[in-house]
This record gives sequence, structure tokens and C-alpha cells, in this order.
Amino acid sequence: MNFKKIFSYLKETYQEWSNDDAFEKSSSIAYYSVFSLPGLLIIVVTVATLIWSPEYVERVITDEIGGAMGGDAAEQVQTMLQNSRQESNSTFALIVGIATLVFGATGVFSQLQKSLNDAWEVELDPDAGIKQTVLSRVTALGIILALAFLLIVSLLLSSVLSAINGWLEQLLPGIPTFIFFVVNNLVSIVVLTALFALMFKVLPDADVEWRSVKWGALLTAVLFTIGKFLLGFYFGQSDPGATFGAAGSIILIMLWVYYSSLIMLFGAEFTQVYARHHGHRLKPSEHARYNAEYRLKQQQKEAKGTIPEYPELGNAKR
Repeated sequence: MNFKKIFSYLKETYQEWSNDDAFEKSSSIAYYSVFSLPGLLIIVVTVATLIWSPEYVERVITDEIGGAMGGDAAEQVQTMLQNSRQESNSTFALIVGIATLVFGATGVFSQLQKSLNDAWEVELDPDAGIKQTVLSRVTALGIILALAFLLIVSLLLSSVLSAINGWLEQLLPGIPTFIFFVVNNLVSIVVLTALFALMFKVLPDADVEWRSVKWGALLTAVLFTIGKFLLGFYFGQSDPGATFGAAGSIILIMLWVYYSSLIMLFGAEFTQVYARHHGHRLKPSEHARYNAEYRLKQQQKEAKGTIPEYPELGNAKR
């Protein structure tokens, strides 16, 4: 892929990203994230504690959040974790609590699924029924468990890298610091690429090939890592949450998710643009169909006698 093609893809991606109301969709995702965050964190921490102690996992997560959003946001998240992990004496209350936890944790992924559907130009078939809604929630839960697994992998790799860095620091004082920073970020990009590829592949109501999602996932991971650094620097210097007083930490979390969602939706649009230009199959799942905007564009193309975007789909539902 040469630079001229990359620039052309990015330009087209930006146009579609803007036309699909990425800012509005990111606002919705940020809103749902506040209600999903406690459940999401508890599920991830619970799985990760199969290897490490809850205190260690919570400390790593809050340190990461503190580095990205500041100490106040990290403290708020730590409070969420501690409050949510309190045990109930009632079995019924415990069952209801678990159900609420799962439903809340999957809420933000449900909203993200709708946004990705728009990027893929598909929508859930109205006849799909409640069965597909439940299946979508189960899929979202699977993504969360995959996130927990990737967190475990990331922690393992970070532990190994820290040990290697400490050993090199003794041999070559001062030199390994920058190398460790670069390698650590490269590892982070690899883990994030796997996560975004999984989300782009599984979440949308579309059949997407792995070869289509890999470059979009990599671009998203790189932009996410850069954005994380820049946002952490911005939040650390300007403290935008201070204006909102007691609600400042929640506002910071919403701002961080908002900007992160913008990056993720841009990566999704890039994946769709890349797949289209390379003739990769990208069609609705059995329980979905092309959305109204796509069907209108195809009708206009057929009226003009031009070739549809995916001629190989034949009589696929649209």
C-alpha cells in the first residue's frame, strides 16, 4: 500500500466518518459508558483475579486510568470497584445484582454496535426479534471477557518487560528507559490491535473478513495510543474536570471515552473503506440487512447504470 493510496483512503474515511455523525455517536457511547463502567470493570477484574490478587489488578487499572485521566478520575473508578465488589447477604439480591451487572456492562457495547452498524451500512432486521437482542448482549459479554483475557496478557508482558528493563538498567544505567518506553508501547499497540480487530469483526451485524479488519484495527490502535498520551498530557496540564466540581471526575471519564470513541469510529470507517476498495466481501448477517441510506445509494447507481459496490453479492438481502 503506497502513500498516495493511504492518503486517498484517509481522505475518504474522514468524509464518511463526518457524514455518519461520529461526534453524536461518540456522545451517546460516552453517556452509556458511565452506567456500564462499574459492571465492565468488575467483570474484567474478576477474570483477571484468577491469576493476580484483586488489589493488584485494581491498582494496575487505576494507575492506567490515572495516567490517562488524572488522579481524581482514578480515585472515582477505584471507589466504583470497591463499592461494586461488596458482597450481598441475600441470594436473590446477588442474582439480581449479577444480572444488572452484566446488563449494565454490555450497554456501552450495544451502543457501540449500533454505531459500527452505521459505519458498515447495515441495520438489524426488524423481524429478528428479542432472540437476536439477547444474542447481541451475549456477544458483548464475550467481548468483555476477551478484554479481560487481553488485560491478563498485557499484565504478563508488562511484568516480563519490567523485569528485563530492571536487569538492563543495572548493566546500562539510563539507556534502557527510552527502549522500554518504545517496546512497552509497541506491546500495547499489538494488544489493542487484537482487541479492535475482534470488535470490528464480531460486534457489527455484518459478515466481515479478517483481512478487512486487520489494517483498520492497527490504525485504530496507533491512533488510540497517540490519543491516550495526548489526552493524558492535556488532562494533567489543564484539569478540565475542575470546572465541574464534584462531578469533575465523571466528566473526565466521559470526555476520555468520547475522544476514544471518535478514534475508534474513524478506524471502523477506515476498515469499511479499505474493504470496499480491495473487493472484500462485506455484507449483512443473516439477521440483518443493508440500511436505508445504502439501499438508496444502490438504487441511484443502478438508475445511472453504474456497477454496484459489491457486485459479487448477487441477490444478497439489501
